[in-house]
Amino acid sequence: MTCAYAVRVALQKYSGVASVDVSLSKGLATVKLKPGNKIRPAELWETIRKNGYTNKPNRVLVRGEVISNGSQLKVAGTDEIFTLEGDAKTADEVKKLNGKTVTVEGTLTPDKDLKRAVPLRVGAIK
Repeated sequence: MTCAYAVRVALQKYSGVASVDVSLSKGLATVKLKPGNKIRPAELWETIRKNGYTNKPNRVLVRGEVISNGSQLKVAGTDEIFTLEGDAKTADEVKKLNGKTVTVEGTLTPDKDLKRAVPLRVGAIK
């Protein structure tokens, strides 16, 4: 059994996971989630850590409601709340979307303490 196999099998155990591709040479696990899943990123990060690997920044697509005058995103399905980070232009754009449901393309960078809140670095909003 290879390490990539062990990581793939561990991640596939989550009922909301549609597919997993692991490349140890690239240091990359690509996890596609099913619509309506209730998985929190920290759950996947913990699984990766338990298999002996260090979590790296994650590219994500997250759907949710913009709240707190555009400073946070309440994730649809899990009600997890991420503080939104971005440049001044992005912050102004997000404020205008307060109360609306959006999809945010961005980055989550896991903290060493997986229980600590992680901000969502905004790349684009749709």
